[in-house]
Amino acid sequence: MLTVAGSDSGGGAGIQADLKTMLALGTHGMSVLTAVTAQNSLGVQGAWELPAEAVRRQFRSVVDDIGVQAVKTGMLATAELVETVADLLDGLTVPVVVDPVGVSKHGDPLLAPEALEVVRTALLPKATVATPNLDEVAQLTGVRVETEADLPRAAEAVLAHGPRWVLVKGGHLKDGDTAVDLLTDGTARHLLRAPRHDNRHTHGTGCTLASAIAAGLAKGRSVPEAVAEAKDYVTGAIAAGFALGGGIGPVDHGWRLSGDA
Repeated sequence: MLTVAGSDSGGGAGIQADLKTMLALGTHGMSVLTAVTAQNSLGVQGAWELPAEAVRRQFRSVVDDIGVQAVKTGMLATAELVETVADLLDGLTVPVVVDPVGVSKHGDPLLAPEALEVVRTALLPKATVATPNLDEVAQLTGVRVETEADLPRAAEAVLAHGPRWVLVKGGHLKDGDTAVDLLTDGTARHLLRAPRHDNRHTHGTGCTLASAIAAGLAKGRSVPEAVAEAKDYVTGAIAAGFALGGGIGPVDHGWRLSGDA
């Protein structure tokens, strides 16, 4: 499996979360680094994107020798990097999970405003599954989700940009005692519910979920099967999330490996 994303020096999200998830789910993780962040439990103190040629060479180095069975994209930072990654994905026939990362858990911007249109027109059409949260749906489409009833309209707006499936993550909704997500390809609809856990340590949730979906697809699962399994995995990781530093701690990527699962 290949993750194309930014680094989180605090280890809770980004490339680090992706690789931990891939290992926990029995897959071999490989990486293409797009950006370096200075980041901890309190927020992002700095971010520096890599040159497009560095991203291109990492990708070709891995794909041309080792090969991949699924790709997950995360923080791409700039319009140039989004376009570079979209071009690289053109030659692949494997599942691609696009996590259209726009802001960090702490509200720090991780995608340049001018890159949004390239995400819409170049990256989302490459996605087997796109996994926007509610803020990212609003960024990409202008549709704001206030209640569960708004999820289908949000999903349709994202699907209009070309992904085969979209998973609109409703974890930030305030209504109800369950976290509900909507998975749809425009025809089939799957509502996925999980209990909410009273745990503030949720750093890396989106990266972890997208990587878990990609792991399922790499193993040959259908999209609905991969998403349902990933939802179960990330729900357990949230429940086991732990304090680290003075702010929001990470989810526990290894919760199934502790012997208590």
